[in-house]
Amino acid sequence: MGVLGSQGMAVLELPLRRRGECCVLPRRLRAERVDALSGVLKALADPTRLEIVAILRDAEQPVCICDLQTTFDLSQSTLSHHMARLREAGLVEGGKQGIWCFYALRDDLPAPVRRIVDAIS
Repeated sequence: MGVLGSQGMAVLELPLRRRGECCVLPRRLRAERVDALSGVLKALADPTRLEIVAILRDAEQPVCICDLQTTFDLSQSTLSHHMARLREAGLVEGGKQGIWCFYALRDDLPAPVRRIVDAIS
């Protein structure tokens, strides 16, 4: 029922409109995908978390939480909140080494999420 538009993307053809009638549009995404992607986008909607993900994406090794705390001049509790949101969204993983916590982007990010993260510049 779709055709290709000028940009090569599928365009949805709607039936002829009749006065007082509405069309039922096909839902484009599965419910579980909507939940997963909206969680990621909500986590990235915060400016600090967006920058943290960009830093972690470009880091060659896991980043110490103390370095993030210094970079953003945030309290430990505020930074912990941000990291918890990123972890809940499935974007980061962390571990302790002695008294320090280190964070990195997850290696197993789904392809759509990886594309979102890679688009951050």
